[in-house]
Amino acid sequence: MYVIFLAAVAALGGFLFGYDTAVISGTIGSVSAQFGLNDVSTGWYVGCALVGSIGGVAIAGKMSDFFGRKMVLLFSAVLFTGSGIGCMVSESVAGLVFYRIIGGVGIGVASVISPLYISEISVSRYRGTLVSLYQLAITIGFMGAYLVNYGISEHASHMKELGTISGGLWSKYMITESWRAMLGAESLPALLFFGMLFFIPESPRWLVIKSKEAAAFKTLKRVYGTEQANEQVDDLKTLVHSEEKSDWKILFQPGFRVALLIGVSLAILGQFMGVNAVLYYGPTIFQQTGLSEGDSLFYQVIVGLVNFGSTILAMAVIDKIGRKKLVYYGVSGMIVSLILIGFYFMVNKTANVIPPITLLILILIYIFCCAISICVVIWVLLSEMYPAKVRGLAMSAAGFSLWIGTYLIGQSTPWLMNTLSASGVFWLFGLMCLPYLYITWKFVPETTGKSLEDIERMWQKKR
Repeated sequence: MYVIFLAAVAALGGFLFGYDTAVISGTIGSVSAQFGLNDVSTGWYVGCALVGSIGGVAIAGKMSDFFGRKMVLLFSAVLFTGSGIGCMVSESVAGLVFYRIIGGVGIGVASVISPLYISEISVSRYRGTLVSLYQLAITIGFMGAYLVNYGISEHASHMKELGTISGGLWSKYMITESWRAMLGAESLPALLFFGMLFFIPESPRWLVIKSKEAAAFKTLKRVYGTEQANEQVDDLKTLVHSEEKSDWKILFQPGFRVALLIGVSLAILGQFMGVNAVLYYGPTIFQQTGLSEGDSLFYQVIVGLVNFGSTILAMAVIDKIGRKKLVYYGVSGMIVSLILIGFYFMVNKTANVIPPITLLILILIYIFCCAISICVVIWVLLSEMYPAKVRGLAMSAAGFSLWIGTYLIGQSTPWLMNTLSASGVFWLFGLMCLPYLYITWKFVPETTGKSLEDIERMWQKKR
């Protein structure tokens, strides 16, 4: 239970990641109309947070290797809180973009350090499930954002219909400019995250690296018991001190270099398979079928629920089926559903021959396949593939490429939808699934059931 508590607290960073990422989907129309945004500026409003995320992952690894995992998580909680409050009170696009970037830095930091911390405090047998808590928290964050967006939107519409609009701040934030409440609500879970972090210890593996074995043993004893805790400390000390090089040089040794390239490739390719385009622009995509804004937000809530349920299923089986098989099954289903979504938009190009519910079903199948495979597996793999001395740095490198891909998708989706058409965009996403499958089959080893130290030795043998 102690390990589950630690993992759950760290996973709150994933909840904030999910909320901050998904809340934007319900504000695009209102913000674009209020500030007169075009396709390019709308893409920038959505994608600016991803620029912050890129900066966040660039500094997170080095900061966590120097200051520790816990201190950097506290830093991310402060960023999330400031972003939510700042966005809520901003009176210009420039202010919104600034505070969105601040929140993006928090996303980038949390995306590296939360799964890293969980991985380093987990028992090998359950590490996949526990690290998957982070992805589950992301999906809860998505679902929370969709529910908040839908609830606030319905409240605002109802008040407008009744004609009970006053001139106070409540009316401004909750009715006339309800996007402010949607963005500002993030500050509440961010404050909870900040407070809960004071109840968890520092990562024991980081403590051993910093020659603080007594503190590490204290935590490991609660996880493993006295005898196994001593073995864990001795094993990690031997492994750390056997490395002749430090910092980035370790990652460019032959075995670890392969691990780094695999992680970077999977991270960036995963973003070009469409999931974030659906999660960011879902309501906009649904509105292309003729649905109203309210109905589109409701459909997006259903997408969030399926994403959440599918992640729970993935958590239950990832340590039984294995990382690679989940990718094979899930990505294959993604390819089929993306092809069918493309055909849906092609058939409905001139008239809505096929009802919108069909698109919802196809997107739900796609989200299910994605959630049980790449969304869960990527965070587990990245958190366990790299040597202890530079695990933070290596995850930053992979996370950096992940957020570069996410930014490009977030920025370019409106343009791609207008240039290639919706059919072309979804077929492009399906095509990008093929190299992901190939790299997983050819180069990714199965890490299920192996300790972090055993995985590190496996890469050393590949030199």
